[in-house]
Amino acid sequence: MPTRQKTLMYGGAFLTSIASFVIICAVLGTQGWMDSEVSFSGGNSTTTVSLKYGLFQVTCAQVINSGLQISDSTFPVAGALSSNGTKSINTAIIVLLVLILLSSLLSSGFTCTNTVSNPYQTFLGPIGVYTWSAISGILTLLVMILFPVNVEGNGMSVELAIECISLPLRHIGSEHRYDYSYWILLLSIIFNIATIIIIYFYDHARYSKKKEQERPIENASKDVILF
Repeated sequence: MPTRQKTLMYGGAFLTSIASFVIICAVLGTQGWMDSEVSFSGGNSTTTVSLKYGLFQVTCAQVINSGLQISDSTFPVAGALSSNGTKSINTAIIVLLVLILLSSLLSSGFTCTNTVSNPYQTFLGPIGVYTWSAISGILTLLVMILFPVNVEGNGMSVELAIECISLPLRHIGSEHRYDYSYWILLLSIIFNIATIIIIYFYDHARYSKKKEQERPIENASKDVILF
């Protein structure tokens, strides 16, 4: 049976792993990734499209320079993206988030296993926890890089705004504000790092204690030889 210290440490790591898993579930289930205002000009008027979107759904509203506001409309992101590059990156982000979800779940399972057993000589031990937590953290960081690339580099907001207005207007500017669904990915990274740190400190303390226990035996062996 695991010691009380091990149960407490791995229990704490289990909580941080579960927290990371819950955050990724929230990220996939909410559409608050981006708030954008995209401006277009055409004729004698200027139209501003306000967008709020995530990976699956977008809500938009149009405001013409006279102050006339057209009612909000909602449509799927995938069908509104016109370029293959934007579609590919959006799909890649979704796939990465699913992989992060699985790795966080595996990390949680491994830490939970270690609270009730001692599988130190197998992948179910600390090595497995390090591996899945590191994969989860690295992939989350990659998602946080790819999404701005899609927005800023590929003009994702502009493509969605064009779908909203359905008119051949000229794009004159955009403003972007990253929303809560994007920023809470940082919490997921922090929780994964916390999981690794907790297990590392426990593993390091266990190794140090083992060395201290072996030292008297080594000293006794030397005394016997000298005698």
